[in-house]
Amino acid sequence: MKFIAIVGTNASQSYNRKLLQFMSTHFATKASIEVVEIKDIPLFCEDYAQTPPSVLALAEKIEAADGVIFGTPEYDHDIPAALKSVIEWLSWKVHPLTRRPVMIVGASLGKLGTVQAQESLRRILDSPGLGSFVLPGFQFLLGQAENAFAENGELLDQRTVAWLEQCFDGFMRYTSALEALKSTPAKKPLKTPTPTKRLLPAEDPVLKVLDNLDNVTGASESDEQSFEEANGISFVLREELNETPQAVTSASKTQTTKKPALIYTEDALSSASQTEEIIEKVPDTTTGASEG
Repeated sequence: MKFIAIVGTNASQSYNRKLLQFMSTHFATKASIEVVEIKDIPLFCEDYAQTPPSVLALAEKIEAADGVIFGTPEYDHDIPAALKSVIEWLSWKVHPLTRRPVMIVGASLGKLGTVQAQESLRRILDSPGLGSFVLPGFQFLLGQAENAFAENGELLDQRTVAWLEQCFDGFMRYTSALEALKSTPAKKPLKTPTPTKRLLPAEDPVLKVLDNLDNVTGASESDEQSFEEANGISFVLREELNETPQAVTSASKTQTTKKPALIYTEDALSSASQTEEIIEKVPDTTTGASEG
């Protein structure tokens, strides 16, 4: 892998430059890390008709790399003005940091390292026109930097080196995962199933037949009673007409009454309905005598 390490200051002496140079040497067997300077890049100003050549050269290096490493100092709880100016150039007419994997490290003279400057840089890189993929979960903060380096530029504390190795290994895995996502073809969106159309009452063919029956007979119905109940109509099957009526006892009186009924044949709901009369034998309960 190839990474561009940006020194986040235009000062000639910088512990962040030393930190990035140590990373370039220490991780040489894992990746290629090129340390680049920003001291020759002018202060951002929209009065420029064109992007300065120094900015374009930096943008080309970033686009050719797999990721970017920022080494930022902390000035007044924030990143240096020189670094902020460079990022403004890189989000104006050229956008090499967009969707680019980014790792942030920092060294300072204080005990807390560059914690507030790094948090500020994370927010900046999430701005519209930037949208970088900043490494989550790993934060390398080098405090009391004046005592952290040997004369040859090596970090003295082995626990600090071990943590830096964990952070860099995490950044390499993060970069590889993002690259794999870029090469994965996008999945086609799932088709939303077409909902089944439910017939409205006015469209239901069964209800239409019953409405036609109402129009033919002129009968009425109410909310309390259905059309059939209100008009004394009962539904029977044709097979029931063929059943033998139960025999009445000799002590009962038979009486015939006529009650209208609708007899539904197989084509009743699709064409016409038939009406027949059913003769029911009702026992005479008014007298106890029997009649012949």
